[in-house]
Amino acid sequence: VQLQASGGGLVQAGDSLRLSCAASGRTFSSRNVGWFRQAPGKEREFVAATRWSGGSVYYGDSVKGRFTMSRDNAKRQVYLQMNSLKPEDTAVYYCAVGNGILSALHYADQYNYWGQGTLVTVSS
Repeated sequence: VQLQASGGGLVQAGDSLRLSCAASGRTFSSRNVGWFRQAPGKEREFVAATRWSGGSVYYGDSVKGRFTMSRDNAKRQVYLQMNSLKPEDTAVYYCAVGNGILSALHYADQYNYWGQGTLVTVSS
């Protein structure tokens, strides 16, 4: 499985940004797809996740109401629409796939494959 994240950049507080993640390879073997982020000096943080098959999208508390995750199964792509960005959203954003249970979607160790990450920098 290969994951390619893109769309990061430098924006100002209050701006919006849309990240994309293209999955290829044996993606059918992974039920879940998620976004995580890691700021300098901090642990990896859960952002959002869902099943490839559909259903609810789960969000981390710090992004609820501002970020929206969507997917295009035909293209095997997922997106993260980020609105009302804040300086504390600055981080490298990673997409990942795995086979964990629903209640464990927010745990990074439930994901087997990770993309290379895309840097989002939000200036104040």
